[in-house]
Amino acid sequence: MIMSMAISAHSSTSDQSTDSLHGGRSMADLRLFAMCWLLVHPTRGFGHDGQNRRAIISDIVSKGVLSAAVLGTWPLAPESANASTKDPKTGVLLPSEGEIEGALPAAWDDDDNPFLSMSSDKFSRLDSADDADFYTDPRFVEHVDENAVRTMTSYLSDDFLKPGDAVLDLCSSWTSHIDPVAKEKLGLKRVAGLGMNDKELSSNPSLTDWKVLDLNKKGATLPYDDSTFDSVICQLSIDYLTRPLETMKEVGRVMKPGGRIAVLFSNRLFIQKAVGLWTGADDIDHAYTVGAYLRYSQGGFDGIKAKDLSQRKGKARVIIGDPLYVVTAIKR
Repeated sequence: MIMSMAISAHSSTSDQSTDSLHGGRSMADLRLFAMCWLLVHPTRGFGHDGQNRRAIISDIVSKGVLSAAVLGTWPLAPESANASTKDPKTGVLLPSEGEIEGALPAAWDDDDNPFLSMSSDKFSRLDSADDADFYTDPRFVEHVDENAVRTMTSYLSDDFLKPGDAVLDLCSSWTSHIDPVAKEKLGLKRVAGLGMNDKELSSNPSLTDWKVLDLNKKGATLPYDDSTFDSVICQLSIDYLTRPLETMKEVGRVMKPGGRIAVLFSNRLFIQKAVGLWTGADDIDHAYTVGAYLRYSQGGFDGIKAKDLSQRKGKARVIIGDPLYVVTAIKR
């Protein structure tokens, strides 16, 4: 679909002039190449001077100008198009293998902070009513399928958490997806939970203590001292935060230097409570968004990485079941 869009744009272009600066390629070919390249490398455009990738493509096509220096850094042919498969449940485009890992820049630039010029409506929601009303009744259900639950539990219990950790489960519920055997083996000092429903939190067997706290309230602060936690986990909830930069700054405050954070997410959600920035984007954008939350929150996060935890099969390595991704960082 992506390639056909670019081919359509190419076929309607009348400018076939060549330029020796671009190796004899026609300008129309170069415009096509730029469009394809940006479409298969979406995060290169996201956050650039506050523009999204579609705006950049439009700008390139309208100007018809590419520098030889920039062109020389691009591959000779477009890579396979991103998000080329559709989720059978939702029709949402899914990323190809390796694209989530490549969603974050190798080096972050403060000039590329997308939130500096972002309008506040990006964090508005279809349901703007008080979250306390929405979460009044407990929901003792999983929000992703069994495979994703097992993957999430295995990742946290076997890969992320370390022996003796004091853990904060941010946006917690009736389960923290920490295997009880692993919890005992790791000797976790503390697993504190912050969530929106007391009945859910009190039913969570992993938690040693918990508090009800609405992180979307203006001025909300975490009820913990500085440098309290070795690790922070946030599962399937980052898309609901309306003040994510403030929240992540607070998370950084309560983490110990060298502490680790893991933000796990899918494309399953209560759409009425997810922010517009999230609902209007694909999973590659989601990975960049979470990374940008951490980078630009002033929470002191380094080593920000994204990983695709989704189960895949077949030669095409297509995601089966609910997708699952994680963005991690270290508190400096």
